[in-house]
Amino acid sequence: MKFLIDRCAGQLIAKWLRSQGHDVVESRELGPDPGDRILLDWAAAESRILVTIDTDFGQLVFLENVPHCGLIRLPDVPAKERLRLIEDVLVRFSTQLEESAIVTVRGGRVRISKPPR
Repeated sequence: MKFLIDRCAGQLIAKWLRSQGHDVVESRELGPDPGDRILLDWAAAESRILVTIDTDFGQLVFLENVPHCGLIRLPDVPAKERLRLIEDVLVRFSTQLEESAIVTVRGGRVRISKPPR
């Protein structure tokens, strides 16, 4: 799978995903934060699943209907738990992510949302 890791999600996620054989780019490689819309556009242009803890991407996808290739949102997940949850999400929901689903982990619960049409 191909991923774009938002700088707020952390470098450990990027390192772990690479160790699992995934194609990973980190937003910090772009230089200063370009903004959420540009990150989402970039991820879509390169067919990457965006991994973030930022909640603003939900507004872009659901209210503004910005195209994307899938999101993993970890808004309330402490840094020390992110790797375990990413691993769990990939094991359980890879098929949905490949279909551009939005996976949100919040309060220990996982919600899968279909992409807007």
